[in-house]
Amino acid sequence: MKPINIGLMGVGTVGGGTAVVLKRNADEISRRAGREIRLFMAANRDLERAREAVGPEVELVDDAFAIVNHPEVDIVVELIGGDTIAKDLVLQAIANGKHVVTANKKLLALHGNEIFARAQEKGVMVAFEAAVAGGIPIIKALREGLSANRIEWIAGIINGTSNFILTEMREKGSGFAEVLSEAQRLGYAEADPTFDVEGHDAGHKLTIMASIAFGIPMNFEHCYLEGISQLQGRDIKYAEELGYRVKLLGLTRHTEAGVELRVHPTLIPEGRLIANVNGVMNAVLAKGDAIGPTLYYGAGAGALPTASAVVADIVDVTRLLTADPEHRVPHLAFQPDQLKDLRILPMDEVVSSYYLRISASDRAGVLAKITGLLADNDISIEAVIQKGSVSDGSAEIVLLTHRVVEKQVNAAIAAIEALDSVNAPVVRLRMEELNG
Repeated sequence: MKPINIGLMGVGTVGGGTAVVLKRNADEISRRAGREIRLFMAANRDLERAREAVGPEVELVDDAFAIVNHPEVDIVVELIGGDTIAKDLVLQAIANGKHVVTANKKLLALHGNEIFARAQEKGVMVAFEAAVAGGIPIIKALREGLSANRIEWIAGIINGTSNFILTEMREKGSGFAEVLSEAQRLGYAEADPTFDVEGHDAGHKLTIMASIAFGIPMNFEHCYLEGISQLQGRDIKYAEELGYRVKLLGLTRHTEAGVELRVHPTLIPEGRLIANVNGVMNAVLAKGDAIGPTLYYGAGAGALPTASAVVADIVDVTRLLTADPEHRVPHLAFQPDQLKDLRILPMDEVVSSYYLRISASDRAGVLAKITGLLADNDISIEAVIQKGSVSDGSAEIVLLTHRVVEKQVNAAIAAIEALDSVNAPVVRLRMEELNG
């Protein structure tokens, strides 16, 4: 059979890894796919660097449009990133009737609805396993492995940079800024880490998983994002004293009122497996009504782990090239005409448990006033600890609440902060049991 020609756009970390895997495992890949898959053409701005990665036999260009318009390219692999030129290239490839493999979570979270609709019209495939959690095959698990289930919720540690920072803060007692500098030195964090530490990266990935899990369009514009840059070491310490670990969690849940779609620091009971995912590793916990909770763990980034997912998609697309488009697995698991535009819940309507840290004057009656204000807002307390006085005569009160609607917590916090005895903004973190 005619070999499948791959056009690779972007020969950076993941692109270079993809070239390595395609060459190193060529025989095994061909045995699995049923025909030869070869890297035919590559595009990169730095041609000298790209040549080192792809070898002498691959045609190199500095204009990626030459790949999407080349008649002999069968599958276009987009590893450029971003949502500007990458979007134009993917849409042009689809218009030319070419199948697309991408690792670009931002592109799909922001423009996936348009991209998948165009692909459906042209009868081509867009594969994107590498867009979420690197080498962990979570897209295939959600889209195919759990297709008998009504998925109830997904919770994921899906940003390695943030997870490394939180792990180091807990284990070494260091502050955010210090650990961030170490992460940058080790290459785990970018010079501008905003995309990772403020939750944008995790939000893009969560948006994609929610679409597959619940059969809804991409809704990134409604995803709540709260990062870890303001997180203080003592809150991580207090959480541990209470039996919890703090993780940057992406959480989506299907409720009767709508879909929760949120990324924020979260207290998780230390006994949960996902609470013990440390360093730069990723994990996704998915709950199906038939199977119950299932955990997927592995390397969420890096050249070869991500390339593993890219090449797996190439193999899948190759296997399905001759299949009737109507018989392929739908991009978002559900048939395109069966997607539902479900309401995304604003945070005010989300139900969770809460960790509250209150700095207040260390005198009689203060705790009673605070608990009274919580009771006025129908907030039940699960646990409370009080730390001794500090130099300014204040004490820190840490409270854990039972599950309650967030707008009630917001009202209680406003009332507590209005007390004369409270001398700093209340620190609020959300808590999730993740046990069913």
